[in-house]
Amino acid sequence: MKTRDMVAACAGRRQLEESIDSMAGRADMSDFLERDINYGFSGGEVKRSELLQLLAQQPDLALLDEPESGVDLVNIALIGKLINELLQKEHHLRDRNRSGLIITHTGHILEYVSARTGYVMMNGVVVCEGDPKEILETIKKKGYEECRKCAM
Repeated sequence: MKTRDMVAACAGRRQLEESIDSMAGRADMSDFLERDINYGFSGGEVKRSELLQLLAQQPDLALLDEPESGVDLVNIALIGKLINELLQKEHHLRDRNRSGLIITHTGHILEYVSARTGYVMMNGVVVCEGDPKEILETIKKKGYEECRKCAM
């Protein structure tokens, strides 16, 4: 299956060519539309392809598992931009109708996506909740065990 066909199928309808081309351009995937889906793609290209498919689907809830994993520094900024578009970050909070859960082990994506609330889960239990950037800084300085103190 070609990438263009996958994007159209993900949308659940045959979108206009310029709409697909526009989305692909924003994801820097225009040159990949006639290639087999994810065949021979680098890690960053696979992530951009996945986000292109999500943009076409326009889901109410997006679950993103380590979107920065395997992505180089140039592509992580683009991944962040696409996530912000997917989650309608350009709109006021009350005007958004999409939300997302981003799972990260490094926190690098927080440099490009502003999240309202962060959680730390240890052994299947949420042990800390708060500002994601503050939580990340605490972990960098004091380790995960400091998060466990929040829960006590």
